Amino acid sequence: MAKTYSKTPEALARLTPEQRRVTQDAGTERPFDNAFHDSKAPGLYVDIVSGEPLFTSLDKFDSGCGWPSFTRPVEPAHVLERSDSSHGMRRTEVRSAHGDSHLGHVFTDGPRDAGGLRYCINSAALRFIPADVLEQEGYGDYRHLFAGDRA
Repeated sequence: MAKTYSKTPEALARLTPEQRRVTQDAGTERPFDNAFHDSKAPGLYVDIVSGEPLFTSLDKFDSGCGWPSFTRPVEPAHVLERSDSSHGMRRTEVRSAHGDSHLGHVFTDGPRDAGGLRYCINSAALRFIPADVLEQEGYGDYRHLFAGDRA
């Protein structure tokens, strides 16, 4: 049976004020003062609202910007792009497809050898699933990605 992902009133009720501000009001958390900017643990990052898989630690890199940065989504169909001209800038916002959560922005200054993109993502929009508990958390289909890790 395929896992389904959606935005529910129950999921929204579980959000902290910061998670709600970021995901529902397109806020931005403080750089370097967030849960995952310097995390190196192997695992899967999912939308805090819908649970849909977004990124993996395998595509995470230190961009020096203060937020978690990834070279690509693990499931491209789960990450939607929108034009964003807020704050007097022209950027590309990224949102989760099923949760409609504001995740952050994508830029073209990422590592060239990995495609050149930098998905700059708010930690408050993410829930981290460690590689060694993917099956227990319902994400066993992603375990093969970490087969070489000692998770």
